[in-house]
Amino acid sequence: MDVLAKFIQYTGFMQPGVWKNLIMIAVGLFFLYLAIKKDYEPLLLVPIGFGIILGNIPYALDANLRIGIYEQGSVLNYLYYGVSQGIYPPLIFLGIGALTDFSALLSNPKLVLLGAAAQVGIFLTLLGAMALGFSPTEAAAIGIIGGADGPTAIFIASKLAPELMGAIAIAAYSYMALVPVIQPPVMKLLTTEKERHIRMKPSRSVPRNEKIIFPIIGFIGTCFIAPGALPLLGMLFFGNLLKESGVTERLAKTAGTSLIDIVTILLGVTVGASTQAQYFLTPQSIYIFVLGAASFVVATAGGILFAKFMNLFLKEGNKINPLIGAAGVSAVPDSARVVQQVGRLYEPDNYLLMHAMGPNVAGVIGSATAAGVLLAHFLAK
Repeated sequence: MDVLAKFIQYTGFMQPGVWKNLIMIAVGLFFLYLAIKKDYEPLLLVPIGFGIILGNIPYALDANLRIGIYEQGSVLNYLYYGVSQGIYPPLIFLGIGALTDFSALLSNPKLVLLGAAAQVGIFLTLLGAMALGFSPTEAAAIGIIGGADGPTAIFIASKLAPELMGAIAIAAYSYMALVPVIQPPVMKLLTTEKERHIRMKPSRSVPRNEKIIFPIIGFIGTCFIAPGALPLLGMLFFGNLLKESGVTERLAKTAGTSLIDIVTILLGVTVGASTQAQYFLTPQSIYIFVLGAASFVVATAGGILFAKFMNLFLKEGNKINPLIGAAGVSAVPDSARVVQQVGRLYEPDNYLLMHAMGPNVAGVIGSATAAGVLLAHFLAK
């Protein structure tokens, strides 16, 4: 009977606060539903959703099992080291660089301004977070959610607000997955019928030499401006150089397939597991989700409105379809796809995808650069 009583005592059903764990398990199941049934970013939401369930199986803390993600010596704690120390995000950026074609940006360089304009969401959210009582460093980490760039959000949170890592990471990846839901209403609200029908000139063919030179010049230029972004932008441009050089095809293929897939699995599962109910279910987490949503909307609006502003100075025939401004956030290539889908609702044979990829890849560079600026400001002694 003593053995039976002890067994029952240590089951998950008997742990204090188990209802909180059940709430988080329901959240994990919802993420799996979005990924599997709705096909919203399954490569991200399946690992994160299962990780949330994994991290919220209740167990007795005094049993000395060393299985929790925050327990020193546990397997999950070792895997989480890549998140907490900002190791996984640069590796993700290496793979992104190896998969990215900067031709759309190089063929129309002024589109980089749309990627920069979309970063307004980061800085406005920073101010909003400070108004809600978050410290400046915490507010800076929360603001990056507006860039719709999960790896960058994790990287800056690991440096500035590790205690908010779980909430920031889950919010960032949630809004990346919900791009097809959040962006279209903002795009339709801020553009006119006439603007949605604007046809842009075909992109010019970019010579191979330009594609090779760009990652080198881009890396030097951006990191001289924001040295704090060096780990992210260094790996992004290095991955792109592997792709465009034409002499390291094996390395580019590995970075863009096997490596990024392995790191995505580890990052997704451990980020999900870090949302243990006792650490995650707090008023702060709710504030972070609300601020993240507002930041994402503002970033989308910033890109669209700046495109409309640019059109004031462009001649007829050279004008920009303002819809592509929504792609200025870093959700590559989902934002560009949404622009294409919304544009074709009004002009079925108007193909905006390649044009939208310009501000989309610029947004990746912009959010990482903004993160570097914030790190330099808040970590400087």
